Amino acid sequence: MNIKKYTEDHEWILPEESFAIVGITNHAQENLGDIVFIELPQISKIVKAGDQIGIVESVKAASDLISPASGEIIEVNNNLQNSPQIINSNPEDEGWYMKIKLNKTDELDKLMNSD
Repeated sequence: MNIKKYTEDHEWILPEESFAIVGITNHAQENLGDIVFIELPQISKIVKAGDQIGIVESVKAASDLISPASGEIIEVNNNLQNSPQIINSNPEDEGWYMKIKLNKTDELDKLMNSD
């Protein structure tokens, strides 16, 4: 069973078979308020855990998107370009922002669970 993990930066990551889905938590979107823009990461970019990979902006503030794991970004959620408010309405499902092919699955062991 794949278990969603969380970072201290309020991102979540859900491992699948050959990749993981990443988004911001419901707590993060509540603190940001109405999201008006997202700068998505670049497909094919190789990242390390903790790298700044994009930006999400709201009517209140801007916040960096931080990669929770190392790997190659293989897909981004282009629906967010025209409708960034999806993150407000469904941050931990339809509001995902990237999929990443993981290089080091053991990094996920350092992340938090839902408790």
